[in-house]
Amino acid sequence: MIVDAHHHVWDLSVRDQDWITGPHLAPLRRDFTLGDLRPEARAAGVGRTVLVQTVTVPEETPEFLALADRHELIGGVVGWTDLTRPDVAGELARLRALPGGRHLKGVRHQVQDEPDPEWLLRPDVRRGLAAVAEAGLVYDLVVRPRHLPACVRAAAEHPGLTFVLDHLGKPPVASGATEPWAGAVRALAALPNTVCKLSGLVTEADPASWTVRDLRPYADVVLDAFGPHRLMFGSDWPVCTLAAPYGEVVAVAAELTAGLSESERAEVFRATATRVYGL
Repeated sequence: MIVDAHHHVWDLSVRDQDWITGPHLAPLRRDFTLGDLRPEARAAGVGRTVLVQTVTVPEETPEFLALADRHELIGGVVGWTDLTRPDVAGELARLRALPGGRHLKGVRHQVQDEPDPEWLLRPDVRRGLAAVAEAGLVYDLVVRPRHLPACVRAAAEHPGLTFVLDHLGKPPVASGATEPWAGAVRALAALPNTVCKLSGLVTEADPASWTVRDLRPYADVVLDAFGPHRLMFGSDWPVCTLAAPYGEVVAVAAELTAGLSESERAEVFRATATRVYGL
């Protein structure tokens, strides 16, 4: 069984996804539901998933927890809460007391959209991260390469908190450049409380002409830096559909990890996510 450690759902009649702007993202401006994902996941051998937040509003996380409570496919939820609020611990406890609250496994914030590259190092954010650690949750990092140095410092300052790097930190795949991204990723991986998702590569490449060869240098960096026991597969569905359908994303990840042993591939495609998110 494969665990897909990163996907989304949304219903535009419930809430707008205000990040879906411009012609490039236009194919995403429709509903994507668990009913849409389920047959594709089944066909690809995926039996458990982690549902990840999409917008920074407090209403979404309770909805995701309730969805996980009703559907066995969702093994865990990475939600959102305002890390700068003074009562983060109380808010996390409130979320856990809601229907499906046991499925809350982590928290994330769209740090990639923060103009301050050191947002994670703000005193109020540091207090929030400490509360996440105290709650026994993990923290997903959705960042761009310019934020990675702050990620390294934040992870070093919170050794009791597991930091999960989404989408390899969004390397510049389309340009073919690897530095300074690779050096920053290796610095993050040197810290034992960090993990990386093998996700989001196809949409960082040229969506119309990408090949596995374009993606391989970036996958090789994280395989070498984190090792299979700290790497987990994620589809980033439905965002991935801008460049490839679900089944192809799973197949590409399998090709990128074909040089691993059977037990190492089991780590990437199941064991790491199961362990880190407590599925």
